[in-house]
Amino acid sequence: MTEQLALDLPIEVDFSPESYIASPANQDARAALNRWRDWPDRRMALIGPAGAGKSHLSHIWAWQMDAQICTGETLEATLDTLPSGAALVVEGLDGSFPEAALFHAINRASEADISALLLTARTPPAQWGAELPDLVSRLRATPQVALAEPDDEMLTGLMQKHLQDRRAPVKEGVIEYLLPRMERSVSAAREIVERMDKRALVKQTPITRAIAREILETWSQTELEDDVPSS
Repeated sequence: MTEQLALDLPIEVDFSPESYIASPANQDARAALNRWRDWPDRRMALIGPAGAGKSHLSHIWAWQMDAQICTGETLEATLDTLPSGAALVVEGLDGSFPEAALFHAINRASEADISALLLTARTPPAQWGAELPDLVSRLRATPQVALAEPDDEMLTGLMQKHLQDRRAPVKEGVIEYLLPRMERSVSAAREIVERMDKRALVKQTPITRAIAREILETWSQTELEDDVPSS
């Protein structure tokens, strides 16, 4: 049977509260978001690596708070229409963002014109590359909570969620096979699921241990090649 190419189809991500993976790795972050009334100057930064669940957690918080969600690129336009007293989530702030708009949002939160301001990024606020002196000082003073390195419970939940988002059928025991053998990071979990899904689509089978083993072997070989110095 001739193998077919796997197509990059859009993935429908489930941000519902029911699908969130609660574990000790995100316990502190969940507690901090629940205590939003205690945030100094009504703002908090949620920090964590790609795929750790920042967007999922911030979407749940936004749903609970009836908050608006935007990115750094859309922050200025969002502030123009944000009602007084509303809550706001700004995602991905270690990317590009208008410094004047972020400074304005922080000031509105300090004055209670924004009831609570949640900022998300992969890195702490002091590392976002701001240049405006007043903004730099406010970012350095922004409290932050980090999503911890994933434990087995979280890695299992992350892979299950990524598989469900991709609607990828998987045989029993695949995740249990991967856990002691894979790189223990959220980015690796997401990448391994993506590679397994594409390989299973090519083979036109569910994801099996054999596919998982093949992906891990390819992963290890890629890492070895990346370590070889260029001539």
